[in-house]
Amino acid sequence: MNQERITELEQTICRDYGNIVGMVVQKNGKAVYEGYFNGYTAKRALHVFSVTKSVVNALIGIAVDKGYIKSVDQKVLEFFPDYTVKRGEKTLQLVTIWDILTMTAPYKYKSAPYTKYFSSESWVKAALDLLGGKGEIGDFRYTPLIGPDILSGILTKATGSSVLDFARENLFAPMDIHVDRNVVFNTKDEQIAIMTKENNISGWVADPQEINTAGWGLFLTPAEMAKIGQLYLNCGAWNGKQLISAEWVEESTKEHSHWDELGLKYGYLWWVIDEKERSYAAMGDGGNVIYVNTAKNLVVAIASLFVPRPSDRIDFIRENLEPMFSNEE
Repeated sequence: MNQERITELEQTICRDYGNIVGMVVQKNGKAVYEGYFNGYTAKRALHVFSVTKSVVNALIGIAVDKGYIKSVDQKVLEFFPDYTVKRGEKTLQLVTIWDILTMTAPYKYKSAPYTKYFSSESWVKAALDLLGGKGEIGDFRYTPLIGPDILSGILTKATGSSVLDFARENLFAPMDIHVDRNVVFNTKDEQIAIMTKENNISGWVADPQEINTAGWGLFLTPAEMAKIGQLYLNCGAWNGKQLISAEWVEESTKEHSHWDELGLKYGYLWWVIDEKERSYAAMGDGGNVIYVNTAKNLVVAIASLFVPRPSDRIDFIRENLEPMFSNEE
């Protein structure tokens, strides 16, 4: 790659995307660019926010492949036989894993009750308490934090293992991804800090029951993010071993629902970008992204510090990175 073009690219990043701290671009399975900014290094893990969802997608897929979960059509409450349904509730009983994966499950709130949710002893139970109500199953409703934790509860119940331990054995260890511990908050300030401030934490956030979050809370390096993207580009294979079935990857990365208001398409915890090119992305607050373009055999991972309204990363990738790296060998 021409060094002058690299310099221009990095100048664009520093000028227009100043909260980016690391970026890895892979073409044909090989790194063609790796750069770090704002004093960060390759070894520094970052909170990837909602990119966590797409990693949980992989774990659900592995659990299905291994028979821990029979089908995404299973009712959510099958995994929580001791949960007491509130009187008058008629919708919760019908919600399936598929509804959670595709963001088409209804919830009983207009404004998310984050304080009550995160101060509860079990975030999974709090999510179940909010699930259902008068909304229609099938209507898209993106739930950034409250809701996906139900999937963590399902994984824990189905596998008999913690989410982190299951991930280590079946995903992280085979891919040399290092997530070393649970991160449990002792104060509200600690929780707010992890969402909004630069820090040097690593691991995976868990609730007081030590059930890991599913909608946010995972820390990865940019290179580890790129590995997740490459796994999906490889149809679930890694170093000759099938970690996730190709069928699950295909189902996860095609449109199952859509956000009409924003014109966005959704698979199973992955955003569908371009069906013709089979491109899709895991996207998190601040501009954290794992982007996969199957037609171009390209993976882009971008790690970013939190800012409220970051410049659009998909536009950045498609306008700057794809033209620059698509012809690399």
